[in-house]
Amino acid sequence: MKRLALLLGSLLVVTAAASAKEVVPAPVVVEEAPVQIIEKEVIVYREKEQGFRPNGYVDLQYKYYGQTEDQDKLWNTNDNSSRTQLEGRIQMTEKQALDFRVRDYNSFDEHERDNQTQTRLRYYYDHGVLGDSKVDMTSFVRYEKKDGYQYGEYQLRFQLADYMFNNDYVKTTTFVVGPRYIYKWSEDNSSDYTNTIGLYFDWINQLPFGFSTELEIDGLHYNMYGTDAKVQDGTKGLKEDSADISVGLKLMHNANLYTEGAYSLDWYFEGGYDTYDWSNLDRYGKYKGATEPYVESKLEDAKYSLYAQPSLVLAYQATEFVNLYTQVGAEYRNWKVENNSDAQDWRWQPFVTAGFNVAF
Repeated sequence: MKRLALLLGSLLVVTAAASAKEVVPAPVVVEEAPVQIIEKEVIVYREKEQGFRPNGYVDLQYKYYGQTEDQDKLWNTNDNSSRTQLEGRIQMTEKQALDFRVRDYNSFDEHERDNQTQTRLRYYYDHGVLGDSKVDMTSFVRYEKKDGYQYGEYQLRFQLADYMFNNDYVKTTTFVVGPRYIYKWSEDNSSDYTNTIGLYFDWINQLPFGFSTELEIDGLHYNMYGTDAKVQDGTKGLKEDSADISVGLKLMHNANLYTEGAYSLDWYFEGGYDTYDWSNLDRYGKYKGATEPYVESKLEDAKYSLYAQPSLVLAYQATEFVNLYTQVGAEYRNWKVENNSDAQDWRWQPFVTAGFNVAF
């Protein structure tokens, strides 16, 4: 019986195991949805390259000239007078620029500076660098109208600053040399005219602590006159040619004294020779050494004007492009006699300026 029970038990276990193996769930087949690929347009934004944009500035100012000290209106002809000035610069293209300036003078006293308007236009065209050199070449054209005359000029300027020495103490920013031609004629378009050929030179250096210097030779001229040409003091009838040279030598110093927000107070100084002039003609239109002097007392062939001009400038930056300013200063100069041997009458003249500058 025991054997029979064991045999039956074994059969039951084997049968159960076989049944368990047969009960296997059928695999479930999941039907996948088709994959859809949607292509979208990709927009890439790049920063637009900035091309050249015309730029420049316009400046309008009013300047009052006070009374020269201790002269009682005898020497300086612009005492108690004013000057309204409009000037600016337009960089028209990368190579072309135009400067303009209009000055209107008015006197508040009789027998002083005549009321007059002066106009000046300057045009620049940059021809670029010459070949493989470091020399930049620029054409310069000027038109000016003042003192009853008109001036037309052409210069071919060569910028040589990159060939000059530069270190931690001296930096040459301008070294310009250029031949020039000037035609000067009277407003009545008579035979009162002058043809001038010459050479222009300008040398500017930046020094430490806000100092700078400028040596400008606005001369080396040979003059050819019309039959009614006027020489210096207005003498007519001169037909001979002449030669002259004009040299300016300046020392400048700029320093910021105070800045708070949009306000700033700056110190400006300039002084030196403005200018030293030499000519082989005296002021009365006769050659030096002439056997018959035109006047009893001849003037010297060389003269100079030496000056110093310190000032303070208070400015307010109203916006990014608009600047308001006022300037208070004085000028020390030999106002009357300029001849080398007897230059005299050195006095101070105060001035005050107010204006605004707009950049664009």
